Amino acid sequence: MKIALINENSQGAKNAVIEKALRHVVEPMGHEVVNYGMYTADDEAQLTYVQVGILAAVLLNSGAADYVVTGCGTGEGAMLACNSFPGVICGHIEDALDAYTFSQINDGNAIAIPFAKGFGWGGDLNLEYIFEKLLCEEPGQGYPRERAVPEKRNKKILDDVRAKSYRPLADILHDLDPELVKGALAGEGIKKHFFADCKCESIRALVEEYTK
Repeated sequence: MKIALINENSQGAKNAVIEKALRHVVEPMGHEVVNYGMYTADDEAQLTYVQVGILAAVLLNSGAADYVVTGCGTGEGAMLACNSFPGVICGHIEDALDAYTFSQINDGNAIAIPFAKGFGWGGDLNLEYIFEKLLCEEPGQGYPRERAVPEKRNKKILDDVRAKSYRPLADILHDLDPELVKGALAGEGIKKHFFADCKCESIRALVEEYTK
């Protein structure tokens, strides 16, 4: 699985710490980490949490990433922004129990972590514990296991509701402020990784349009 890491501007300085914890846990599992930045607080391309949602949607809908790890100061803004777009089911994750239950019950493809709230001693360890429990088992099995049948049924219902509730991503992006979208796609990570990993020609063309 290809896991994309995205940081917004308030937490860009923590990118290296988050990437280290993520790689330490998931690479031995056979997963690949692709860091889309922000890499530092001073990056030329400054991502807001709203732009995190745009970038996450582009990566997931294009197949350039299978999973997104992101967040912001509280995690709430990034989670709401990600869930504003089709093809993204993002959970707000504060600890390992959140990570495990989100994976097993909700079977999403993105998480938003509060990288400022309570991030003191042991913050890096908490990240490792989150990533361990997020990916320790096949997702969507249900928890507790005796609830597996209704939980899987509810997930299918949710997927159907979402499919009927959202417009195609390209239509949404074309209706947004072009500068907002351009800013979301302006980071070095797009140039380094996206075009090599993208599996959807229509979204590739869309990104090319915004990154000319």
